[in-house]
Amino acid sequence: MLGHSGVGKTSLLCAMYDQFDRIIGKTNLQLTPDDETKTILDQRLKELKESAQQNSIKVRGGINKTETARTYNFDLGKTGKVASIKLLFQDYSGGDIFTKKEAVINYIRDSVAILIAIDTPALMENNSQWHEELNQPQIIYDLFKSSFADLDSPKLVIFAPVKCEKYLRDTTGEQQLVTAIQEKYSNLLSFFRSDALVPYVATVMTPVETLGSVDFSRVEEDENGEPIFYFRKPDPNKFYSPNNSDQPLRYLLRFLLKLHLQKRKMSFLELIFVMLDQDKTFLNAMSEFSNGCKNNGAFTIFQGANLLTIN
Repeated sequence: MLGHSGVGKTSLLCAMYDQFDRIIGKTNLQLTPDDETKTILDQRLKELKESAQQNSIKVRGGINKTETARTYNFDLGKTGKVASIKLLFQDYSGGDIFTKKEAVINYIRDSVAILIAIDTPALMENNSQWHEELNQPQIIYDLFKSSFADLDSPKLVIFAPVKCEKYLRDTTGEQQLVTAIQEKYSNLLSFFRSDALVPYVATVMTPVETLGSVDFSRVEEDENGEPIFYFRKPDPNKFYSPNNSDQPLRYLLRFLLKLHLQKRKMSFLELIFVMLDQDKTFLNAMSEFSNGCKNNGAFTIFQGANLLTIN
C-alpha cells in the first residue's frame, strides 16, 4: 500500500476488506483476516461508516492516519477449507516515504503487487493545485527507481484513485481521470515502459469508491493555506457503500494465475504454484473470480496486458 500520509491507503484497504465476503462469497473462495487484522480494520471501518452518516463531510486527510508500519494478514482458500494462500498487505505511516525511505523501498522490492493510493480531488481540482503536496508523485517515482533497479521478476503496479466518486458518474469524468493519471504520473509510466522493465511490469488503474455515497463538492484553504476538502451526499438516504473495492484483488489473483500458467520460475512464488498444481478446484475458483477484472471506462491497463491475459 504505497502513498503519502492521508491520501487514503488504510481507507482503501478497509473498503476492500469490507466488501471481500460480499463479492468473493459469490465464488468458491473465502478470505479470512487474522484476529489482530480484524480488530484494527473493524475499528477503522466503524470510523468510515460513521463519517458516511453525515450529509456533508469535511476532510483534511482521510480517517485517523496510520502512525506505525503494520502488516494486515489474510488467509485465502476454498470456502470451508483450510487456507491455501496467505495475503499480506503492508501499510505504514505515510510520512515514512520521507523519513524511512529504505524501509519503504524494501516493502516495494519484496511485494508481488504495489497499490498506489491517490487522493483524487487533489489530483483533479484547481488545476491539480494540491496534487504535488498530497500525493507526492516525485517521491513515489524516486522510490520505484530505487526498488525496481535490476528487476528480474514480474510485478503488478495498481494505480488506485480513491475519493473518486464524483469523477465516475459519467464517461467524460472517467476519461478526464484517466488522462490526469497519465499526465501527472507520466515520468513513472515512462519509467515502467523502459526497455529493462517493460517485460516485467504490468500497470493498471482501478479507481475505488471508498465511501461510495459522497461526491467531492469544493475545496477551501484554512488560515494556514492548507486545503480542506468538502464532500456531500447526492442521496441523503445512502450510507457507506464502497464500490469497485474488489478490483485490486481480482487483478492480483489474475496476475498470479498468469505467472502460474507461464510456469515462471520464481522462488518466492514456488510454493503457491505447487499448491495450484495440486488443487484444481481452488485454481478454478481463483480463475472465476479473476475473470471479473474490469477493463473499460476508468479501468485501464496501461501496460503488461500479456501478464494479465488468460486464454
